[in-house]
Amino acid sequence: MFSRDKIVEFEVQDVRYPTSKTLDGSDSVHTDPDYSVAYVTLTTDKGVSGYGITFTLGAGTDVVVKAIELLKRKVLDKSLHDIFTNYRAFYRSLTQDSQMRWLGPEKGIVHLATAAVTNAVWDLGARLANKPLWRFVVEIPVGDLVAMIDWSYLSDVISEDEIMEMLSEGEHDKEKRIKHLEERGYPAYITSVGWLGYSDEKVKRLTNEKLSEGWTAFKMKVGISQEDDMRRAKLIRSLIGPDNKLMMDANQIWDVKEAITRMKQLKKYDPYWIEEPTSPDDVDGHAQISMALREHGIGVATGEMCQNRVMFKQFLKLHAMQFCQIDSCRTGGVSEVIAIMVLARKFGVPVVPHAGGVGLCELVRHYSMIDYVLVSGKIDDRMCEYAEHLHEHFTDQAEIKNARYVLPYRPGFSCEMTEYAVDTFRFPDGTYWNN
Repeated sequence: MFSRDKIVEFEVQDVRYPTSKTLDGSDSVHTDPDYSVAYVTLTTDKGVSGYGITFTLGAGTDVVVKAIELLKRKVLDKSLHDIFTNYRAFYRSLTQDSQMRWLGPEKGIVHLATAAVTNAVWDLGARLANKPLWRFVVEIPVGDLVAMIDWSYLSDVISEDEIMEMLSEGEHDKEKRIKHLEERGYPAYITSVGWLGYSDEKVKRLTNEKLSEGWTAFKMKVGISQEDDMRRAKLIRSLIGPDNKLMMDANQIWDVKEAITRMKQLKKYDPYWIEEPTSPDDVDGHAQISMALREHGIGVATGEMCQNRVMFKQFLKLHAMQFCQIDSCRTGGVSEVIAIMVLARKFGVPVVPHAGGVGLCELVRHYSMIDYVLVSGKIDDRMCEYAEHLHEHFTDQAEIKNARYVLPYRPGFSCEMTEYAVDTFRFPDGTYWNN
């Protein structure tokens, strides 16, 4: 099943976009982001390339690039067959290196670096199998897939036997779910209308545009001031009406008590969830906020900056999240994301991936398809984030139709950037930055 092509070339580049000029992506904490990626290219002895990214906000991308370069020795001269038939050991060679581990472990810069490398490995594997990543994954025999994933530190909440049983349950009607995706796509919500740096006039224009395109779920940023939050929430709710969903995202700016107070003030605008209301590491704080807001019908979403599967385990076990926001680059790539999806199913929490940024929409649509087809079997209670930025810089762009992600069909993990994108926005020597 897995190609015997050997990886003989490894390249990593720093690619940055000046999104701070337009305030695309701006929120209460990240006020001037320059959407960026560390971009990995792996090439085999047969001349086939695979691509991987990890997402950053500009400054510091060079540090991630350096960390990726330190992982190069773990990948070069290995065949795809050897990597995938013993993937758990390969993954641990990246995350459990006796010296590099000290810089994590399994978090921060070294985990961002791990994601870029493993994303490229999975992209290459899927390309060589001539399948889109989601299909490449769901067609791996369940026993083989379970053996590939690192389940360490999770045995107190789930066993590998239970995981095997869970993932085997849906095998008989897997093709039915794929057909549903082919016909209807995957539900999405849009964030592009509500960046914090946008004027009220721009928010109004964009919201009306998206309503006319058929969007029914919208997200806005909150957290700068009570007055601004109330005004902007009132504006968007008045435009989208009472039947459409409105999500709010504080991007970690509040303390626990402040988050509860502010959301009780905003409840009159019927928020579906509050995202990252406090520190992304504060499991107990999220649990307190979840409990306080439950009676008001407001859920808590988090995971965009959750470090690893062990942190997700705690959030889920302590009922500190009602929506599980996996990210395609924050944790260790495909195998760890699947582990987190399994945990979310175990605790009955819907997976609603974080996207936007550069290339994240391209990647996470694969994860939503994997969750539905392989893990949860559910689609009606979940959505995948979408933002309208920088898709044109990828060769396999995320496609939206009727406010739903269209099923990806091109081989790979959709990580490949166009030559124009790399030549223009590579930092610091791309033509844009040179000029």
